Amino acid sequence: MKDLYRGTLVRLSDESPEVLAKAFAKWNQDTEQHRLADDDPAQLWSEKKIKEQIEKRAERSSQSFRFSIRTLEDDRLIGGVGLWISSWTHSETWLGISIGDRDYWGRGYGTDAMRLIVQYGFLELNLRRISLGLHAYNERALKSYEKVGFKLEGRMRGEGFRDGVHYDSLWMGILREEWLALQEAV
Repeated sequence: MKDLYRGTLVRLSDESPEVLAKAFAKWNQDTEQHRLADDDPAQLWSEKKIKEQIEKRAERSSQSFRFSIRTLEDDRLIGGVGLWISSWTHSETWLGISIGDRDYWGRGYGTDAMRLIVQYGFLELNLRRISLGLHAYNERALKSYEKVGFKLEGRMRGEGFRDGVHYDSLWMGILREEWLALQEAV
């Protein structure tokens, strides 16, 4: 039986709202991190406000499965990942991930967390399809998603706007049978 929560570099965990709020308030001050993870305008939030949002989100958990990302080497909280069910009937979900601690960017931690959350979605939630979206300028994320097995499915040209420049949004997906084939190849 596979460990659903432990990869080679990271483990998925659950954190108290206080711990998450403290980390998110710190990461929230890094505008590059925000712009890679979100298309909303960068905005500063207090630790108290973030904690309130986390507690409110926890109340609506039947459609979402959220985890924190911690390193195996020193148990450091470095980000978050989650699945948001779009349809139980069709076994479809959306995936979101953010490595908030820039010391861990480009070192495989996000890819390892992606492998874990995809495994969780297919093995534990019995999903058929996992989808995600990203900004075309986030090349590091694109490479990571491709390593996990996601395929480019669409591009919305000029959909976003940052620093006076329009950028494309990309849509990717992975199907259960594609993921299973990758597991057999390993």
